[in-house]
Amino acid sequence: MEAEASGVSRATFEAATADLTPDLSLPDLITPERQQRRSEQAEFVQTPAQYLAERTLQNLATRGRRLWEQHRVILTDIEKRSGVPPPVLLAIWGRETSYGTDRLPHDPVRVLATQAYTGRRSERFREEFVLALKLIEEGRLRPARRKSSWAGAMGLVQFLPSDLYRYGIDADLDGDVDIWTSVPDALASAANQLKEKGWRSGIRWGHEMRAPRGLDCTLAEPAFKLPVREWLARGFVPAKGSIAPSDLAEEASLILPGGNDGPAFLLTRNYFVLKDYNFSDLYVLFVGNLSDRIAGESAFATPWPRVAQASAREIEAMQRRLTELGFYSDRIDGKAGMATRVALGRFQ
Repeated sequence: MEAEASGVSRATFEAATADLTPDLSLPDLITPERQQRRSEQAEFVQTPAQYLAERTLQNLATRGRRLWEQHRVILTDIEKRSGVPPPVLLAIWGRETSYGTDRLPHDPVRVLATQAYTGRRSERFREEFVLALKLIEEGRLRPARRKSSWAGAMGLVQFLPSDLYRYGIDADLDGDVDIWTSVPDALASAANQLKEKGWRSGIRWGHEMRAPRGLDCTLAEPAFKLPVREWLARGFVPAKGSIAPSDLAEEASLILPGGNDGPAFLLTRNYFVLKDYNFSDLYVLFVGNLSDRIAGESAFATPWPRVAQASAREIEAMQRRLTELGFYSDRIDGKAGMATRVALGRFQ
């Protein structure tokens, strides 16, 4: 019914689903036996030091600078239209598919059908599955393009079907929005998504800072915002270089992803736009730092402390207990995001 209402013919539906079987190896599933498979995304199972590996960032930055020169004309045009600077788009491309060299091992139709049937976010993936069928109906999701991540994201910059419909741009003007092989289309589409989600031109994603001694870690909460100049007045110091005068009036939140002994960051609104692209603080820190390096800046100034990564089951147990004690009111999902860290800080 839903597929038919979206314009999918019976012939397309039957051809796409005739031999379809669930892929129960995928993470984030709830199987019929109620056995839960936790997310295997690197953003949620690696420590900051592992995820933000220096060698990986160096390598991607070097390649990103070469690609900036290679695609300078189209990147300049995209920035004029969207306000998103080339290093940010290159960093997304680098993080998502290592500039198109990563192998995407899954069939998006099978992935989306499985996630819609037995995933933790089944309602969302049900919509994505129907839209994937619509892409097949329109001749856009051809066999050669049916490669994706475990979550069904496709192409150079990893779009779900709904992203393609909402934000896809035919930048090379060939009549086809091709996020799979066309660098202009993929980067223009990524820029359009950021623009539509609120990207503000001329504002950094964030600033690495040195925090004052005795910092109250419960200040590291997205809802708590102060102008950058106010954070400076409270004893925060740029970890490298200086902050442009134009940024001093910008409101910013604080994050301490490695605890009080690790790097501290003041986050602008553009940070949260990037986080809407991929809901992970480590992802945004990776993209942010990689974009800085592509633009000629340096590595993180403060080393990442050695910390152990709690399992998803342990984090979920913490979230449940913190909820019972009144410190936590967000989703119980086994993922240690900002809200979980703040709740632990308040408990401590």
